[in-house]
Amino acid sequence: MPDFTEPAVFWSTAFFLFCGIFGRYLLFAAVFYWVFKVSFRHRFAEREVQNRPRRAGQVGREIGWSLLTSLIFTAIGMGLVLAWQMGLTRIYLDLGDYPLLWYVVSIPLVLFLHETYYYWLHRWMHRPGVYRWLHKTHHESITTSAWTSFSFHPLESLLQAVFIPAMAFLMPLHLSAIALILTIMTTTSAINHLNTEIYPRDFNNHWFGRWLIGATHHSLHHSQFRFNYGLYFTFWDKWMNTESPDFIRLFRQKTGPKKEAKIPSDS
Repeated sequence: MPDFTEPAVFWSTAFFLFCGIFGRYLLFAAVFYWVFKVSFRHRFAEREVQNRPRRAGQVGREIGWSLLTSLIFTAIGMGLVLAWQMGLTRIYLDLGDYPLLWYVVSIPLVLFLHETYYYWLHRWMHRPGVYRWLHKTHHESITTSAWTSFSFHPLESLLQAVFIPAMAFLMPLHLSAIALILTIMTTTSAINHLNTEIYPRDFNNHWFGRWLIGATHHSLHHSQFRFNYGLYFTFWDKWMNTESPDFIRLFRQKTGPKKEAKIPSDS
């Protein structure tokens, strides 16, 4: 293992980690934007959830906040790297160190725990005395896009960044499992903020789909504020009765059959 306490190794690792975090955000946001807002924009036009125009300069501001978020994620990540080198974490590299079943279970387990952490953190950040200091920056994007997915106030970014490292101190996690979880986080965040519903019709009634958050679900949070606090899954919103009463109707409306223009008769 390299000695990450060596300045050259530390800063080169930090640079590559930052490029991985910020680059992943830019790549995913750009791909989702290109696919659903450019290449197939006509096909998905009726699936736009929030029709309010985005503010002037919104993309630039979102990328700026996302740059700060990525720097904070990098700083926390480097702290985890140093702790790993000192043997303080439970990160492992050899798949044979733990049963393969644990590897498979650890990923959904961390996602479930992260969902629980974020749901209650999110509700707390909507308290009036907290909101303007932590969460208002993110909600300045009422009509969201994939570029909104990392757009947070630095203090909120810090609160979001500490969860995965905390798990690495508490439970065995393979390095590739952590990488996969982080990729899932970035992917779902882009999907949820896309403001274009990409899930199929009746997906909200599917045995699996009904538990997944998509663009319609999260867009309602940005427009209504009082509902839909989840990160990946809907179960806490369902259990705590904080799912928007407009969600099912709006999802059906956005994913239903396209309305065909009536052709006037010659008579």
